[in-house]
Amino acid sequence: MGKTTIQDVSKHLGEEVTIGAWIHNKRSSGKIAFLQLRDGTGFIQGVISKNDIGEEKFDQAKGLTQETSLFVTGTIVEDTRSPLGFEMQISDFTIIHEAEDYPITPKEHGTEFLMDHRHLWLRSKKQHAIMKVRNEIIRATYEFFNEQGYVKIDPPILTGSSAEGTTELFHTKYFDEDAYLSQSGQLYMEAAAMAFNKVFSFGPTFRAEKSKTRRHLIEFWMIEPEMAFMDHDDSLEVQEQYVSHIAKSVLQNCKVELEALDRDLTSLQKIEAPFPRITYDDAVKLLHEKGFEDIEWGEDFGAPHETAIAESFDKPVFITHYPLDIKAFYMKPDPERPDVALCADLIAPEGYGEIIGGSQRIDDLELMEQRYKEHDLTGDAYQWYLQLRQYGSVPHSGFGLGLERTVAWIAGVEHVRETIPFPRLLNRLYP
Repeated sequence: MGKTTIQDVSKHLGEEVTIGAWIHNKRSSGKIAFLQLRDGTGFIQGVISKNDIGEEKFDQAKGLTQETSLFVTGTIVEDTRSPLGFEMQISDFTIIHEAEDYPITPKEHGTEFLMDHRHLWLRSKKQHAIMKVRNEIIRATYEFFNEQGYVKIDPPILTGSSAEGTTELFHTKYFDEDAYLSQSGQLYMEAAAMAFNKVFSFGPTFRAEKSKTRRHLIEFWMIEPEMAFMDHDDSLEVQEQYVSHIAKSVLQNCKVELEALDRDLTSLQKIEAPFPRITYDDAVKLLHEKGFEDIEWGEDFGAPHETAIAESFDKPVFITHYPLDIKAFYMKPDPERPDVALCADLIAPEGYGEIIGGSQRIDDLELMEQRYKEHDLTGDAYQWYLQLRQYGSVPHSGFGLGLERTVAWIAGVEHVRETIPFPRLLNRLYP
């Protein structure tokens, strides 16, 4: 008899094993007790028979409280009714710690209460499933970029400037200098691409944006690839292949979790490259046809606009060639039409909005110097970035994928606050 985990019980069919677990829930009926067990790797039902375990132990089992920890010993058997496909016939158990008055009971709780108890809420079946989907997306991300020959480079979190020239930054003092929490690692990844050709980063970013929408977090995680010798169209191909890869990986490796989330799989099964593409010009026309007559050329799209555009497609859709004036200073103008940028946002289906923003970067020194002047970037903080165009400049492109929005879309979760272990919101820094 050996120890195992719930996720590995399929390897021990017909064997007696011991699992360290917590009581998720329980019920009893006559001489049978059913324990819903969790061990962090998954959930399994344990069945206790009074005839097998004895009256004293059976009474103890009926008195077990929610989140009590214990070692459970029993035989693994098949159970076709279970999402896991197995259950445990318990022959013995040993209590490690008895929990009293666990605050999150099976009844309904308000969102603020659950957020105040986020450290405990993570134990629930739905939250556990969301985090497992998040983990699979991260695993599949490393798999995709490693197989494609990318080098992972870690940009700094403390920076002396803004990546996009915005003011929505967290300011701090860096000894006797001003510093900011990074809102993107992109500029540094461009430098890395000039050294390693194809690179990607994965790390936290911060936006001091006073937004309360279901799509926004103050602290979130970004995957940011940058590629030398790649143009805009090359980048779009990488993006759609990457998103297709992570969607397929979740479908393949998170079946139990997607079932726990009641996720409709039909929409996810359609996520396969290539993705449809629509220009900003055509998107404005489409919005006018859908009744959004107030949107004018040159304005950025909001959440309702993105949702309306996505409704016309059953896959993620690229919106390309936005007006240059509403995009970041580093985006390359289209040589055939200088008023729009060689850029794209990838809009997820089902109302989840933008999950990727990307572009071809300006590689011409003279044009970048001009953009510096237009955006008042004349200080020392950006001089190193200008030098990337001065010493061996090449065409290059990149993009950033927001992890939490992607998790929300693939998991079918309404609010991004549930897609990160400990969310940082406008009015929340606890726990």
